[in-house]
Amino acid sequence: MKTYCCLMVILCFLFSQMNVGSGLLTVLGHRTDHYKCIKNKGFCLYSNCPMYSKHEGTCYKGRANCCMAQP
Repeated sequence: MKTYCCLMVILCFLFSQMNVGSGLLTVLGHRTDHYKCIKNKGFCLYSNCPMYSKHEGTCYKGRANCCMAQP
């Protein structure tokens, strides 16, 4: 019984150190900016968007540009 109590105290301490919203369930519903860009028929470039395309957002956590072809 002592072992069970010690284990519970350790687990409670470990879980209390986690940030709010860092659980697995919040990550499952989150889509990356790269996914959103590709789904909206865009493409990601680390350089500026080429001619005849427009800048629509970012990819790879803000390191690249999401470009959309203009009709």
